[in-house]
Amino acid sequence: MSNPAPRPPRGHGPMAGMRGGGPKAKNAKGSLLRLLRYLSRFKLSLILVIFFAIASTVFNIVSPKILGMATTRLAEGVYGIVMNTGSGIDFEYIGVIMVVLICLYLCSMGFSYLQGHLMSRVSMMTTYSLRKDISEKLHKLPFQYYDSTTTGEILSYITNDVDAINQSLNQSVTQIITSVTTLLGILVMMFSIHWLLALVTLCIIPVSMLLIMVIAKTSQKHFKAQQEYLGHVNGHIEEMYSSHVVVKAYNGEAQSEKTFTGYNDKLYQSAWKSQFLSGLMMPMMNFVGNLGYVAVCILGGYLAISGSISIGDIQAFLQYVRQFNQPISQVAQISNIIQQTAAAAERVFAFLDEQEEVPDTATPIRLTHSDPQNGITLSGSVQFDHVRFGYDPEKIIIKDFCADVKPGQKIAIVGPTGAGKTTMIKLLMRFYDVTSGAIRLDGHDIRDFTRDDLRSVFGMVLQDTWLYNASIKENIRYGKRDATDEMIYAAAKAAQVDHFVHTLPHGYDMELNEDASNVSQGQKQLLTIARAILADPQILILDEATSSVDTRTEILIQKAMDNLMQGRTSFVIAHRLSTVRNADLILVMRDGDIIEQGSHEDLMAQNGFYANLYNSQFEPDE
Repeated sequence: MSNPAPRPPRGHGPMAGMRGGGPKAKNAKGSLLRLLRYLSRFKLSLILVIFFAIASTVFNIVSPKILGMATTRLAEGVYGIVMNTGSGIDFEYIGVIMVVLICLYLCSMGFSYLQGHLMSRVSMMTTYSLRKDISEKLHKLPFQYYDSTTTGEILSYITNDVDAINQSLNQSVTQIITSVTTLLGILVMMFSIHWLLALVTLCIIPVSMLLIMVIAKTSQKHFKAQQEYLGHVNGHIEEMYSSHVVVKAYNGEAQSEKTFTGYNDKLYQSAWKSQFLSGLMMPMMNFVGNLGYVAVCILGGYLAISGSISIGDIQAFLQYVRQFNQPISQVAQISNIIQQTAAAAERVFAFLDEQEEVPDTATPIRLTHSDPQNGITLSGSVQFDHVRFGYDPEKIIIKDFCADVKPGQKIAIVGPTGAGKTTMIKLLMRFYDVTSGAIRLDGHDIRDFTRDDLRSVFGMVLQDTWLYNASIKENIRYGKRDATDEMIYAAAKAAQVDHFVHTLPHGYDMELNEDASNVSQGQKQLLTIARAILADPQILILDEATSSVDTRTEILIQKAMDNLMQGRTSFVIAHRLSTVRNADLILVMRDGDIIEQGSHEDLMAQNGFYANLYNSQFEPDE
């Protein structure tokens, strides 16, 4: 199989060293604003969340003031008993206060439950939308993105980063609402008790905000690095696990461990620094809060002695001071969560902003299966008109490819590794667009079709097999979703699958595991051939389709494929030239150009590059 020209990868490889990630968003504020736009889809729920959070907080704030009234009446009763003035403790009044407080606390708890329930739903729906957008984005990205990004890195976007956003939304949004409401409400209640004590308490705010800003600014870069290297670790582990046989075969464990240690060390350094800095917030906030608490106690005691304030109001005010410190501490904690959210959101939105495939033409040519009234039917002719292409525009690998393929012809593309054989197939399927020139089907530029219509014309059997976690029957049915079981069995028999399937437990209903390792490589190849036979395409592409099967099975498959190719245009990429001797046209490629073309007999008679290539496969070793 020919390989594309090398490009600077973003992936890891068994021997990869440290690498940089893809494009990273630099605007944390912009990412948070975009996240708010996702939240704005649930305006009604958010309005109810805000209302319930405010209601819960208000009921909670009023309680200390009412409790202070009970304390004052209790103190007056005790004073009357001590001074023997004849008035005792008014238990009836205090009992009414207790009932009122219980009702207030129950209302606060009820509203708190409602806002928590609604906010959980909003956060889950928001992350559902993010995952949905990421999933849709995956199908819009060009193949070049997948060639240069590891699977683990992409998985990290949809798992780690989205989960971080979900947890943050669940925790921070309601906390922000309740913290702001609590601060405002407590300030009102404190000023209603005594203005001087309230002013002393307000001195806590600027000191607290200054500490929050300093720590947040310092820790933000570490939170961002933590999310980035978490993605790198996931990508490396996923890649090493999926290729663990190769790693062991080439004794690459030490290099893999070295690479992992590098990523893990960076993750450790960024994680502990971010967590250490965020952990400083609460002790420092408590310290500042306690200073304020001491100041209020001293001043309040003096005012109580001087008769400027009642004992109940002092008790209520001290409760408010304690509650006042709590929302400030919550703001400090929320700032840490928001930093982690910003780092995760930056990565997610950077992925969603990746450049997409060139969109399909606005007025495409439709095929009969997609538009029976106005669609056209293709005969299968293919023209390569001075095709020029390079994965990197500065490094052209297909220089001037020209060929005219008639309907029903079997075309073999041969040549040394790296000649550009598989690249031509990728261009034909429009996995990549040509740099210049054109590829035409029945005279129509392939860019004039939608990608879905274009690819529905082709059936592919690749050297690298792909099967997914489902039954054997469903893996074959992937070639034609509406196929009946009888059609599947017929395709399986034609591809020499039926005989070995009956030797497996549960036969066609046997589940393949995640990497289909519970069947052999040759059996996987046969299943992909059965899938192509079931698809019944107009144009067939075989890229080293029989490379993983034994000689006897290859002969049987070749007969089945010959029958399948009857009346169909077929492109066959092969290194074993003996398998393409009966091709109608053989295109010989070298360095991105067709240097020879013709039938096997014609090319052998020319005694050129193809003849040397063919004969070299049968020459004895020196």
